[in-house]
Amino acid sequence: MKDKDSIDIADLSMLDLFRIELENYTKLLEVGLVEVEQNSVPEKIEPLMRAAHSIKGAARIVGLDLVVSLAHAIEDVLSAAQHGKMSLSSDDIDLLLKGNDLFVRLAAVEIRSMPQWLKDEAESIDKIGQSIRGILTGKTPDIPNTKNTRPSTIEHEEPPRISQEKIPVPEKREDVLKAKPLEKEEDSFVRVVSESLNRLMGFAGECLVQARSTKPFSVSLLKIKDWHLELGNLLGSIFESAKSTALSKEVRERFSESLKQFDQINDLLVEQIVDFEHFSRNLERLADKLYNEVVEIRMRPFSDGLPGFPRMVRDIAKKMGKRANFEILGETTRIDRDILEKLEAPLTHLIRNAIDHGLETPEERLAANKKAEGTLTLEARHSSGMLYVRVSDDGRGIDIERLRQKVVEKGHTSREIATNLLDGELFDFLFLPGFSTANAVTEVSGRGVGLDVVMSMVQEVGGTVRVDTKPGQGTSFYLQLPLTLSVLRTLIVDIGDEPYAIPLSRIDRIIESSPDRLKILEDKQFYVFENEHIGIVDAHQVLQIPAPDDKTQALFIVVISDRLNRYGLVVDNFIGERELVVIPLDARLGRIPNVSAGAILEDGSPVLILDVDDLVRSIDNLLTHGRLHKVGERNQVSEGKRKRVLVVDDSLTVREVERRLLENSGYDVTVAVDGVDGWNTLQLKTFDLVISDIDMPRMNGIELIKKIKSDPRLRQIPVIIVSYKDREEDRIKGLEAGANYYLTKSSFQDKSLNIAVRDMIGEP
Repeated sequence: MKDKDSIDIADLSMLDLFRIELENYTKLLEVGLVEVEQNSVPEKIEPLMRAAHSIKGAARIVGLDLVVSLAHAIEDVLSAAQHGKMSLSSDDIDLLLKGNDLFVRLAAVEIRSMPQWLKDEAESIDKIGQSIRGILTGKTPDIPNTKNTRPSTIEHEEPPRISQEKIPVPEKREDVLKAKPLEKEEDSFVRVVSESLNRLMGFAGECLVQARSTKPFSVSLLKIKDWHLELGNLLGSIFESAKSTALSKEVRERFSESLKQFDQINDLLVEQIVDFEHFSRNLERLADKLYNEVVEIRMRPFSDGLPGFPRMVRDIAKKMGKRANFEILGETTRIDRDILEKLEAPLTHLIRNAIDHGLETPEERLAANKKAEGTLTLEARHSSGMLYVRVSDDGRGIDIERLRQKVVEKGHTSREIATNLLDGELFDFLFLPGFSTANAVTEVSGRGVGLDVVMSMVQEVGGTVRVDTKPGQGTSFYLQLPLTLSVLRTLIVDIGDEPYAIPLSRIDRIIESSPDRLKILEDKQFYVFENEHIGIVDAHQVLQIPAPDDKTQALFIVVISDRLNRYGLVVDNFIGERELVVIPLDARLGRIPNVSAGAILEDGSPVLILDVDDLVRSIDNLLTHGRLHKVGERNQVSEGKRKRVLVVDDSLTVREVERRLLENSGYDVTVAVDGVDGWNTLQLKTFDLVISDIDMPRMNGIELIKKIKSDPRLRQIPVIIVSYKDREEDRIKGLEAGANYYLTKSSFQDKSLNIAVRDMIGEP
């Protein structure tokens, strides 16, 4: 047997297996112990006892004696309870959960740090083990409250971090190293890096878009066939008319032969069109299958995000002297992993609020002719292509009049207006930052941050939230969310002859009017719509895009807002609604102002998806510093002979952002998809500057720079490298190849790219 301080660190695979097993068993124990507290039937205790037994066996194999001892103590208590030798009280469950908390913390420790961690925690593990053994004899010594005890979910505002990986649990847990491979395909799992999955999602989306783009091509082929047929009919009529003329026999035969060949070509064209349509349908079907399969990979059951909630409900209710029955519905509902991860914090706050503000104490419930134990329900379901999540309680409900009073007290509106507000309008104030109806701040709530977090998450993903309450009967919060963040319904608008996408869920309304409808108040432009004054801003100024020379008579306004401000964004035109497959921006771009992601339109052209919250912040900044121009007073970029820049990069998003950054500054930009394409382009056109990536297919950036610098005609062209590689050796390698500048992804955050370009070739 190995000593606890003599772990064979060289055998990391064994400890890795142990950690995986331990992580799964701790989840099972935590959820199961909370359930056993409510209903301690032997059927519920038996799997918990086996889990403790498996932890003991696995720990013994890797030589963790302290863990063996603690797991043995938990197993003995659970075994006794299973066989009816004792009943588990709430305090007993507390002790067992404290022991499981130590396992949870151990599973989170790096393998190389395990010996030191076990040494530091030896005293705590031993004392908790003694306390758990004392359950059998009725003697439970005091548990030391050390700094190393696992934090309770009620002691911190931050929600507990819930593991995002699902690991298969073998049915037989006797020996962690002898577990047989899972036979069922559906129970097999492969770990995939999230970035790789995101890239795969982007490729699948591009395939689907490209497959759908074949439809217009098929339509164009049909038009060609029709024109070809019309031409054939015309030639036939000409031939018939020419029969009455004195044509030679040779001419007639050649004419006749030409018509036959024409018919043959037409038949071949029809055949090819049919084949292409068949290919197009199969391609779209396969692309759609690929996309749906990748989307399904991203989907996880709702239960994956829930392990910590039953424990949290139990601990908070017990701390507040309340009794709560926690029900979870729709555990198998499939949810996009990104949305599931984002749901953790909002649901934590909603559940906390439900217990604190919603549920009454047992005495209060009995006095109101209710059961002493309150019911808290968490539900997830699909409906009409959306995800619906509900958090409800059967508590006291929201006091409407008290809420109305708080709205007035906090200065959000006057008493006269508040009196006339509907219930739904009053509920909107609950989600404002810093708003709370609590009289005092507690460990659980009262700081005014909970529902603010809920609304922020809902708006971020393009969802909605609704509140329903009945005095004395309870309150429900309904979250309506998209099924996936990979597909976005957008409005495509034209700004400076470039398409941009705005999420439809973030658009309040769309207005087409005339410039004479604009009003000026305190030197600011407004549009009056339904008795509301909407501030008007020019999209060209916000995005720093040169305005077109022509002045349109129409006014195209997209009304956007966050929770505090609303503006009308004036664009050049509305193109139409599109469902886009979201492509994350390349990591080298860092954070791009006013842009959240990219996508590809049906014709294969790229489009940037605008970030509405960032747009509103940009507008606020322009207003604050007094730099906001009126619509029609746009700064024009001087035209003439502009300096030309070649951008070479295999990343679509990088190319597109660099192109728009430079074009918005006034430069004439051409793009190339790799080194070979860039070199060929340099042979055809003249450029003042080349901007290149390093890692590219066919010809990398270093090879391209060397070819440029070795060519007498091109060697004078300055070259800027923009790369995600920020090591000193990479920088030296690029500069030694002949580059004049080396920039990393931070360049897009501090405008270093524009500065470097101006340093190299001057103003546009």
